[in-house]
Amino acid sequence: MSPVATSYAEEHARDHPRVLLADDDQVTLMIAGAALRERGFVVREVDSGSAALAALQDGMPDVVVLDAMMPELDGFDTCRSLRALPGGEHVPVLMLTGLNDEASITRAYEAGATDFFVKTQQWTQQWSLLDGRLRYLLRAARTRQELERSKSKLARAQDLARMGSFDWRRHGGLLLSPEALRVFGLGPGEGLSIRGLLRLVPAEDRRVLMRMLRSTLQHGSVLTSDMRITPHWYSGDHVVHVEAEPEFNEQGQMVGYTGVVQDVTDRRVAEDKIRHLANFDALTGLPNRRQLLWRAERALEMARRLGHQCALLLIDLDRFKIINDTLGHQSGDELLMEVSRRLRGCVRHSDQVLEAVYEGHGMGVRSHRSLEAVGRLGGDEFVALLPEVADERDAERVAQRMLEVMREPIVVAAQECFVTASVGVAMYPRDGGSVADLMRNSDVAMYSVKATGRNASALYGPQLAGRGREKLELETALHKAIERDELVLHYQPKIDVRNARMIGVEALMRWQRGGRLVPPGDFIPLAEETGLIVPLSEWALAEAARQAKAWQQSFGFSESIAVNLPSRLFERSDLVDHIHQVVTAHGVPHRVIMLEITEDNLMKDLQNVIPALHRLNEIGVEIAIDDFGTGYSSLSYLTTLPISELKIDRSFVRDLGVSPQSSAVVTAIIALARSLGLRVIAEGVETLRQMEVLHRLGVVVMQGFLFSRPAAAGDLEQWLHQAVLARSAPWITQAGELEASADAVRG
Repeated sequence: MSPVATSYAEEHARDHPRVLLADDDQVTLMIAGAALRERGFVVREVDSGSAALAALQDGMPDVVVLDAMMPELDGFDTCRSLRALPGGEHVPVLMLTGLNDEASITRAYEAGATDFFVKTQQWTQQWSLLDGRLRYLLRAARTRQELERSKSKLARAQDLARMGSFDWRRHGGLLLSPEALRVFGLGPGEGLSIRGLLRLVPAEDRRVLMRMLRSTLQHGSVLTSDMRITPHWYSGDHVVHVEAEPEFNEQGQMVGYTGVVQDVTDRRVAEDKIRHLANFDALTGLPNRRQLLWRAERALEMARRLGHQCALLLIDLDRFKIINDTLGHQSGDELLMEVSRRLRGCVRHSDQVLEAVYEGHGMGVRSHRSLEAVGRLGGDEFVALLPEVADERDAERVAQRMLEVMREPIVVAAQECFVTASVGVAMYPRDGGSVADLMRNSDVAMYSVKATGRNASALYGPQLAGRGREKLELETALHKAIERDELVLHYQPKIDVRNARMIGVEALMRWQRGGRLVPPGDFIPLAEETGLIVPLSEWALAEAARQAKAWQQSFGFSESIAVNLPSRLFERSDLVDHIHQVVTAHGVPHRVIMLEITEDNLMKDLQNVIPALHRLNEIGVEIAIDDFGTGYSSLSYLTTLPISELKIDRSFVRDLGVSPQSSAVVTAIIALARSLGLRVIAEGVETLRQMEVLHRLGVVVMQGFLFSRPAAAGDLEQWLHQAVLARSAPWITQAGELEASADAVRG
């Protein structure tokens, strides 16, 4: 292949990287593949580990993405097999895992994974983060390939040049070949004695070298070493590799050494770069996860030996994703570099790769302090390691210093940004005896800050872990709520006050756990966070259709039941088919189901939701906008979307008769709805005064505690007969008077 063709192929691969994507979940496989293709990747999809290995026989891709949990051959075993294939040892492998624990992460790295990406129930919304992670791996792989190529070329060249021989005799001095003299920057006619050679060695290395030479001579052993020299013709340190074997006379006495010297400066520079790449983050230059874990292990080892405390600080940027998505990944990278610079200035940071320095236990009593550093775990997460602190106040001072330096604005892409951070602090030995314990507990402390407003720091405490366990237990129980038949729907009627009759109901989910009703505020946010809101919503649709059929047979119910749906469900291509199957299975018309979506959720995913709204409208399913008036959005969508109903948010209804602004907002919503031919419902009506004001403003359909609290299906049917049909509810009389007054005015 010509150089021109090779260059074109490399540029094409760089612009359109080849990805092998393995996942046994067909939906995830399809969605992930489509998302990556939209971002310029050439994707080959397989549904198992064995299929992935078979695909690799056709050629290695630029990057491999493996789901950790697959039947038969899981992602870990697939990765091990990949590494054993010819050419597979350096292919970047990103492991997708839903297990965000140290054991799973360690297992992924032990299997040969380059990096990992934690799948949550919301992970399909994080394509930009996955795209950035893959491109980071590709950049690192290209850098590694380039360095390996340079190293290989250098090794071949060193076989032919910059190498010379020498001969040393106990009583004859040092004799170097012309090639060896050139290694030390000397001409053919010059000489170099042992004493002169030692003068070329930096003073800080000279004592170590002399001790090694004495030991070698004493034992008559083979000499193999690299030594730094500072010849006058070279700026900086020069590295010379020495290999020599002893020579003996007929009596077995060692008389000298013969060997070779080689200029390995370029090779050492390349090795240092590779070592730096393996231990430091390519974007920020901070220690990466591997280097951080190593430093933390050494710090804990010294803390045990010397009896002092350590601290681990986990720093997570607040709202970084918004900046990254708004200004672009390049601006996000610039922001991360500036953040890393500021955080680094808060500690005594060491840029050394420290493995060789701390091998064994030869470090000085206080040299462990050079382990102190700020590192980047990945994304917008950073870690600060404090290898020796007097108490927790020292760690808190560092945390506060970090929060302080983040308060200054950061300018990226000509835009002034303000970034805050949430910091979790864990102390050794109080909060854990291992790095894994400290990482986990600092993470718990950090998320407690997130939950209470962000832009602060928190020390880990057992009470935080208790809250975490409670949340985990609640999530586990919620997973089983459907199969245990613990979910119920309560219904709140929609009332036409003109005729004092029920014209529909809203279905509200409740959870009967352990003999008590769990408030929706306790489990609905958790369901949305974990993705369980999808199966819960599907259950609610089926239960609403079943109840509509039961009421139809009981008292001729022919109105609609409104079911709240999250925006992510509207993005599903099978939503229309699912609703059709549900209503058909229970023998009710499509119009018996009304779907409610909040205004903020609608605007958040408007472009993805629009197609589903139109398809639903075509089959007779009406759409209502809940909490209208609270979203920060353009009203233009009301003119283009198939919306039937607007529900005025209860916050405006609550202040009617008290705040003139609320009356103005309600009046504006009514006027807007009338001009667009939309129905208006006021929710949260609790007093006769509110009903009167709403009626005067022109709202005749209402919902709230004034009429009925959400009730079980049987209780609602009883309420309908006793309060509405029997005309015994107090609000009916008031509503009749209001309507009579309105008729008189109209007459």
